[in-house]
Amino acid sequence: MTSQPGKPRLLIIGSDASHAMSPALWSPVLTELETGWTYEPLDVPADSDMRPLRQHLLDTSVIAANVTMPHKQWAAQTADAASESVKRSGASNLLIPLQGQLQAHNTDIDAFIALTPKMRQQHTLILGAGGAARASIAALTGLTEQLTLTDLDPQVADRLARHATSLGIPTQAIPWNDIPRITPEVSMIINATPIGKLQTDPPAWGDAEISPGTFIYDYVYADHETTTIVAARENALPYRDGWDHLLGQAVAMIPLLGLQPHATNLLQTTLTTIRSKKP
Repeated sequence: MTSQPGKPRLLIIGSDASHAMSPALWSPVLTELETGWTYEPLDVPADSDMRPLRQHLLDTSVIAANVTMPHKQWAAQTADAASESVKRSGASNLLIPLQGQLQAHNTDIDAFIALTPKMRQQHTLILGAGGAARASIAALTGLTEQLTLTDLDPQVADRLARHATSLGIPTQAIPWNDIPRITPEVSMIINATPIGKLQTDPPAWGDAEISPGTFIYDYVYADHETTTIVAARENALPYRDGWDHLLGQAVAMIPLLGLQPHATNLLQTTLTTIRSKKP
């Protein structure tokens, strides 16, 4: 793992971290705030030995580490202390070293709560069963009457359904091919898969029928507008996209990192600049 010894660093860890937008979002902000911090990506494949990485995160130069796919559950498990939201979700997207220990937080949950309607959902459908899905479930605890989960790996979906049930949410897991059967019944659809990263991807729900007024939450951001969001807009559905989420989870990090409150405005300005340069 390469780094500049002694230089204060924020990191982002994931199998494809070098293509994440977080460094471009945070670097101008850190410069404007005169923190002296850098923001560096670390590509960590899914099958990696994570023990050296854990030790690396305890280096005195590391301020914090964002964690993205597929390591959010590992982050929750490796932490020495965890916030209540991490305990509920079983996933963490932010590790902060403190006095030789790792503290786990989940600002995905904070962002989801801030960006979704302040009303109880009748029936929520989550596509995917990774860390983003876990954050959504934690945020929806007590706020949805029913939850349906699906994933291309049915065993992973079944495990997550049991976890959601343990939180008191009536939950069922269905096969991926059953999506068209359930979409007309739901009031919220959450895309917690990578579907949409490619311009050739279909909407996350394929060609299934969606009821009017269904709220769409898409975790995916890309250089292009995802087909999930295009379909939502064309059908006049309310939505939040991956860029909204990227900003929301970053804003939630500000107090955890001890940054000045006006970092929020700086992040908003930087994100607007990034998006204006996209095709």
